[in-house]
Amino acid sequence: MPYADIAPLFTNSKTSSNQTIMNKIIYLAGLTLLSVLPAAAQQTAPDSTATLKDQTLSDVTVTARRASVRSLSGAINGKDILRDELFKAACCNLGESFVNNPAVDVNYSDAATGAKQVKLLGLSGTYVQMLTENLPNFRGAALPYGLGYVPGSWMKSLQVSKGNSSVKNGYEAMAGQINVEYLKPEDPEGVTLNLYGSTMGKFEANADGNIHINGNKNLSTGILAHFENNWSKHDGNGDGFQDDPRVRQYNLQNRWYWKSGSYMLHAGLSLLKEDRTSGQVDHHGSMTAGMTPYRINIGTNRYEAYMKNAFILDPAHGTNIALMGNVSMHQQDASYGIKDYYVNEKTAYASLIFETNFTDEHNLSAGLSLNHDYLHQSLTLPTSAVPANYGNLYPLTRGIESETTPGAYVQYTYNLHNKLIAMAGLRIDHSNVYGTFATPRFHLKWVPTDFLTLRLSAGKGYRSPHALAENNYLMASGRRLIIDKLNQEAAWNYGASFAFLIPIAQKMLKLNAEYYYTDFLSQTVIDYDTNPQEIHVTNLDGKSYSHTFQIDASYPLFKGLELTVAYRYNLVKTTYGGRLMWKPLQSRYKGLLTASYKTPLGVWQFDATLALNGGGRMPEPYTLATGNLSWERNYKAYGQVNAQITRYFRNFSLYLGGENLTNFKQKNPIIGYQNPWDNSFEPTMVYGPIQGAMAYVGIRLNLGKHQQ
Repeated sequence: MPYADIAPLFTNSKTSSNQTIMNKIIYLAGLTLLSVLPAAAQQTAPDSTATLKDQTLSDVTVTARRASVRSLSGAINGKDILRDELFKAACCNLGESFVNNPAVDVNYSDAATGAKQVKLLGLSGTYVQMLTENLPNFRGAALPYGLGYVPGSWMKSLQVSKGNSSVKNGYEAMAGQINVEYLKPEDPEGVTLNLYGSTMGKFEANADGNIHINGNKNLSTGILAHFENNWSKHDGNGDGFQDDPRVRQYNLQNRWYWKSGSYMLHAGLSLLKEDRTSGQVDHHGSMTAGMTPYRINIGTNRYEAYMKNAFILDPAHGTNIALMGNVSMHQQDASYGIKDYYVNEKTAYASLIFETNFTDEHNLSAGLSLNHDYLHQSLTLPTSAVPANYGNLYPLTRGIESETTPGAYVQYTYNLHNKLIAMAGLRIDHSNVYGTFATPRFHLKWVPTDFLTLRLSAGKGYRSPHALAENNYLMASGRRLIIDKLNQEAAWNYGASFAFLIPIAQKMLKLNAEYYYTDFLSQTVIDYDTNPQEIHVTNLDGKSYSHTFQIDASYPLFKGLELTVAYRYNLVKTTYGGRLMWKPLQSRYKGLLTASYKTPLGVWQFDATLALNGGGRMPEPYTLATGNLSWERNYKAYGQVNAQITRYFRNFSLYLGGENLTNFKQKNPIIGYQNPWDNSFEPTMVYGPIQGAMAYVGIRLNLGKHQQ
């Protein structure tokens, strides 16, 4: 853990002189929720010492705001996205936080369950390492719906990095890394509320509050609470299936902070309960007479706990030692038509880190880690309930997957006045399933002039697949699902980026150009193409790679108005059944234009985003009895527009917006919707939005909390 990341925790914060009744409620709730845990220090975002500073004179508040998006300061290529940027859209959860991000896409995995996946460098979310405050999270069974487990109002910032990351966080990041920083218990005291409602029948309520106990800035606790309910059975395309599942979620997190001398700790618990239902709308004309409606029901209970401890041994040389870890239990009980799937996943992670600066130029970090995954899962298909035309599409499956991986790493960083930063790291890990493997990574940052920054990276990544748990949405398909014995995935990633600062008309144009290449040595492949009656999850037999090129530019056209334009091209190919083919359901390019304007007094803010998503390949179709193809071989480009207006008041703000205002909807996202009990039923071929235009309104209330 870098000393620079720990130091901001010593910063003094204002405390209220009077402890309110709300403070007592938060304190008592925190004591009830918190178990006996060793706890830990919090890693904060890079450059986190640059904070918003408010000075209040009577009724006049003068505010100096920091940039809402900024580059990470080290050798790794990435962006630090702050709350101001997140609030430019509804940002109901993590999955909706990338509307203005040209590098990250979030797409539906299927048209029935509401599962979503993030895509980075043209690769699916399984190759993007998800972290919550620098601890690995949302693995395995949590992956399909994990983007909805982090409410937007809980997030303090996001760090998105591309390519391989530091070896400190493990061996998994192949395409990139997304780290979520939550609101901190040691932040200034107060309570904030957020209420949201949409025309699609979705309602959300969020609250966060924290207190400094007995006025002691070194001991504090916080509560994060979330409730959402989507009660609508909306069917805008008339296929008889809900466009979006009905979701009811309760989410609660309690966090603690304590500092004593050179020791700091953070700890917390979180509880989540979610029920989602989807499927056919009752008594719809497309339902076959005498057939039972096709239903999907997914119930999830998730429990998490984390701890972080940090000891500052020598502040002058940044010498510190940190012990951090988290545990989770994820229980999911689901039914997809007549398929019943149950999974109970337990994960544990621990990391011991030592770091020191020999001089201002030389830094050494070394550590040990332990990762454990345990999955108990079963899938049943009662033969007595199988319709005659359904066949024996899915066998009875039960199993336990267990993997324990201890590891060690060392990383050296050379920093010459922030003009030249070279970081080289090596991990050695041993899996009881896959054996011993090495993970080398290298990053270089060079600033030859004030207007140019060059970054280069190269490294290797690994991941252990859990095919059924990570892709459980595939069970909504009527095809036969075949899963082979899978190998550990491995890939090399190489990247280069150039960042330019160009003065134009007394303003600064920010221009970035980057290229990344990912070459898979071993990969889990989901094959839709070889057999139209099957979905085959198998090992790569041939080549698989991704080339991604992106260029983006930002410019303040005039005071208060910032424009960003971006273009990204993806060339992603994989071998399916002996043929090297474009990856299906992956847009080959994306164009993005965002505009953000804030009035001089900061009372009104207007944000708009125009996205053009390029066309791509559909999985290989099959020939119907009529001689026609079951679907088109390719899909065309489509555009989307999102917009939001925010009105700021002294202690609250109102926002009104719309998403997908072009009203583009994928035509027939569910193949074979007329008979979901047939093996031609296929809801997983989704490349674009399922819902049409949607409007929303919300309010954010600030009850005594100082802005940050």
